[in-house]
Amino acid sequence: MTTIGIVGAGAAAAAAAYTLEKELDAPEITVLEKSRGLCGRAATRRRDDVIYDYGANYVKSDDERVVELLTETLDTEGLVDITDPVWTFDSAGEVSAGRDADEHKWTYETGLTQIAKRLFARTEATIHRETRVETLRRDDDDGSGIWRLEDADGNSWGPFDAIFLSPPAPQTAELLRTAAWDADIREELVDVIDDVSYRTIWTGVFHYPFELERPYYALVNTDKAHDVGWISREECKAGRVPDGESLLIVQASPGWSADRYDEEPAANLEALAELTAAIVDDERLLEPDWTDHQGWRYALPENGVDRDPLRRAEDAGLYCLGDWVAGEGRLHAALRSGLEVGERVPVDE
Repeated sequence: MTTIGIVGAGAAAAAAAYTLEKELDAPEITVLEKSRGLCGRAATRRRDDVIYDYGANYVKSDDERVVELLTETLDTEGLVDITDPVWTFDSAGEVSAGRDADEHKWTYETGLTQIAKRLFARTEATIHRETRVETLRRDDDDGSGIWRLEDADGNSWGPFDAIFLSPPAPQTAELLRTAAWDADIREELVDVIDDVSYRTIWTGVFHYPFELERPYYALVNTDKAHDVGWISREECKAGRVPDGESLLIVQASPGWSADRYDEEPAANLEALAELTAAIVDDERLLEPDWTDHQGWRYALPENGVDRDPLRRAEDAGLYCLGDWVAGEGRLHAALRSGLEVGERVPVDE
């Protein structure tokens, strides 16, 4: 039996656990997740009969293997394709038609977290939530080469034959920086992971007791010169918002988000509502009847990572995975990363 420890329960980790369950003979998989939820930045909340994705919005059909996973392998009950198009706006807030109208945009009626839930459901993995891993070490003194983890409460986890690290690059690097392990491999690995940079995103959620009639699902700023980067309408997703209501997901630009990340949420929400009302050209949007928000300090990786040190670490049973390994801040990239990394664990003869 192979014992696997997975840090994080995001999309990449769920895909890896699913693959490990298929490829290995009865693996014993332990998942340690710092939050209460699953699927990382593909996050879903519920309020007043409304369901909304406040991080990643959908899965694109850019990867054939991920398309097959969602539409053929996993249960497709509740899987929906957002058919309304994505339009654009520029630095002046001028809206224009015509972007990826024919591209698939998949989600689930009950939220994107279904991806991780459905993948983990196909495994025997044990998931421990609200468990923050702080220490990583490898015991080589007796030649066993086993891994152990320790959480913030001082609990020890393991031994593991292999470790999978799926947090964002800065958090993965921090965990490795203090790891009790081969110094040369560790330092080389930390150096390349430290080179991965991220965009910060601050997201506002705005609910309205009226239906906002527009010919698009979402608006994206293409010239990267506006304080708002993205506006989407959750009512365009089947089963999400009651009839006669609207809910907008507004993601601020990386620059605005970084500058105002630690500001009072109420002030940020008011500012985003004003910007949104101007872009959508509807003053009613200045007065939502309820709001929500979320800051993502490590939202989207801006570059990939040198794979060679990562592969050398795999020889010792340590695997890194996620969208930052893929070099693309997209949900399909995270899923593909998990599938591919899971397949690289040696199969016991």
